[in-house]
Amino acid sequence: MPLIEVGKKATVFKLQDQSGVVRGLKEYAGSPLVLYFYPKDDTSACTAEACDFRDAVPAFRKAKTVVLGISPDDTKSHAKFVKKYDIALTLLADVPNQGGMPKVCNEYGVWQKKSMYGRVYMGVVRTTYLIDASGRVAQRWDKVRVRGHVGEVIEAVKLL
Repeated sequence: MPLIEVGKKATVFKLQDQSGVVRGLKEYAGSPLVLYFYPKDDTSACTAEACDFRDAVPAFRKAKTVVLGISPDDTKSHAKFVKKYDIALTLLADVPNQGGMPKVCNEYGVWQKKSMYGRVYMGVVRTTYLIDASGRVAQRWDKVRVRGHVGEVIEAVKLL
């Protein structure tokens, strides 16, 4: 599926967090929401990104904005990752179905063909969505480079 365009309604979802609690888009209606999609817990770039978001939690709270991370890892992996790095964020488990596809990642268009060392495979392309209080995509960052990204997101949140 294609990425959701700016101005369009964000796709409704329900996923379990690292504690097994089901969280959904509707739960966050009425305030801005950052959804950041990342490939895998406890890898170098994903850890750096999670820690950057973790360190910026006070700025997001001040802006009354919630940050949710989504990856194809399961709840146990998320729980271990959160504990290891003291990540004060909600991480959602979009576990792949029997066909190997994580449903929400696919619906948001971040489940894409990737290539590494000549090997082609499907995976999550690091992407961040800023969803406004009305549930529409206010901004989207594609193929995110971790360094400096969280600062860009905070600046965008301030403009809402």
